[in-house]
Amino acid sequence: MTDGGYMPKIKTNKSAAKRFHKSGTGKIMRNKAFKKHLLTHKSRKTKRNLGKKAELFSGDVVRIKKLIPYA
Repeated sequence: MTDGGYMPKIKTNKSAAKRFHKSGTGKIMRNKAFKKHLLTHKSRKTKRNLGKKAELFSGDVVRIKKLIPYA
């Protein structure tokens, strides 16, 4: 059977799609670590800042963009 003359779609890596998303300006954003447990000794300020998103390290951006092509 022929390919139909079209480019195939790229499958999104679902595990990456759950961890990363694009911001309004096109940056790849990630969640911060250390907010799941052992929170009693962390200050309110620390816990509040851990809840915010962080920009992905520039060296990983190309690799992650391939995993989430339509994000």
